[in-house]
Amino acid sequence: MNPDFETYRLSDEHEALREAVRALAEKEIAPYAAEVDEHGRYPAEARDALVKAGFHAVGIPEEYGGEGADELAGCIVIEEVARVCASSSLIPAVNGLGLTPILLSASHELKQQVLPSVAAGEAMMSYALSEREAGSDAASMKTRARREGDSWVLNGTKCWITNAGESTWYTAMAVTDPEKKANGISAFVVHRDDPGFEVGPKERKLGINGSPTREIYFTDCTIPADRIIGAEGTGFKTALATLDHTRPTIGAQAVGIAQGALDVAISYVKERKQFGRQIAEFQGLQFMLADMAMKVEAARQLVYVAASRAERGEANLGFISSAAKCMASDVAMAVTTDAVQLLGGYGYTKDFPVERMMRDAKITQIYEGTNQIQRMVMARSLLKG
Repeated sequence: MNPDFETYRLSDEHEALREAVRALAEKEIAPYAAEVDEHGRYPAEARDALVKAGFHAVGIPEEYGGEGADELAGCIVIEEVARVCASSSLIPAVNGLGLTPILLSASHELKQQVLPSVAAGEAMMSYALSEREAGSDAASMKTRARREGDSWVLNGTKCWITNAGESTWYTAMAVTDPEKKANGISAFVVHRDDPGFEVGPKERKLGINGSPTREIYFTDCTIPADRIIGAEGTGFKTALATLDHTRPTIGAQAVGIAQGALDVAISYVKERKQFGRQIAEFQGLQFMLADMAMKVEAARQLVYVAASRAERGEANLGFISSAAKCMASDVAMAVTTDAVQLLGGYGYTKDFPVERMMRDAKITQIYEGTNQIQRMVMARSLLKG
């Protein structure tokens, strides 16, 4: 055996990052998680702690004032925060989602205009692709953008916008040439103070209640012409490329939720006694725990592989990114459900966090592409050879 064998092992820097984020999450975020969920309020404590530590948007390059962390590091941050509070994990996750189109396709000038404020924690970012009638079929969006002199004018409505109302910047997709269909979609950066921009009421949701989800409205919303991301007509390609990079982050969130539920379940069965014995001694429950842990670890490894391949900029990321998001979110739903079962009646109450984790896990199977869409992406990749 060779103890210095480095292949397939996290670096010391990644392990140190995990320890730092876990310590912060347990001290600064976990104590507020239940109350944030109960009252459906934005987790300001988590935002402030993450910003202070520089964990709120770790992927911004150093030249724009950021930490310059890789995509695997970003997944580790999200995973460790989600382990105690899924709503709070959407602060780094959605910043990353909103920023990725800019990192992939924007000019240096636009990056310089947007990224430093997010890196400093003065602004947050959201991503606006979906519409009421254009969810999985995003290319059928109705939002329009037209060029008027030195400005772009946007009209339309975007829905399911995570952290809308809290974010300062919004990456938005709009049709600039309807005749070209998907090739007529462009990407823009909108500021909340731009004229004609408005935020709608909060959605009433099953889970992630601390992260507001709203519609946003563009009514002759006028932005400077230089806020287009990349060339006109390349927005949909940028959107798809973005998801190849960010779907592993949802996988990371799912892994974190599942790990948190597993941790609670292990602690509970070691304390709970029935028939004069700790229930951890019952083989049936041991098998459940073993299966839960096995699934979590398998999902974690797939997420890390996907993030690492995305960081290297490998071609054909679609399969591995979809696989990571799909498997991890299915695991999160299964593991949190089993955690509730292991806690019995207590698991069904808000006295323990597993019922919240079970509710939070469900959305990971839906957003950034439903798991049915992920399976379509994977199948098409396989059939193309």
